[in-house]
Amino acid sequence: MYFMDISGWGAWTVLILILAVAQLPPLLILGPVIFYVFSIETSSSSAIIFSIWSVLVSMSDGFLKPLFLGRGMATPMLVILLGAIGGMMLFGILGLFIGAISLALGYELFIAWLDKGLEN
Repeated sequence: MYFMDISGWGAWTVLILILAVAQLPPLLILGPVIFYVFSIETSSSSAIIFSIWSVLVSMSDGFLKPLFLGRGMATPMLVILLGAIGGMMLFGILGLFIGAISLALGYELFIAWLDKGLEN
């Protein structure tokens, strides 16, 4: 946004950061910004490059976030992502970590309980 000379690019970036923390896609902010760029830009090639870049950033956010949240764990990424979203809804930013950890711990305890039932 800085290179496209969008007015208030810093505020838009902060809004995208808030959406990223809230586990929402950045395309919610980048979509209207793309339309704005197409309306003010004189050359359509730079607007097209900006829109392709924005869509790629939004798509990469969708699969990189769960991948990094569950890195190094045997717990499925969906459990971690659901814990992070639920924790964010209940406890705010701190809930991102509390929710993911508590749901992952509960999942692992449940799986251990099921495995113990199979041994008997």
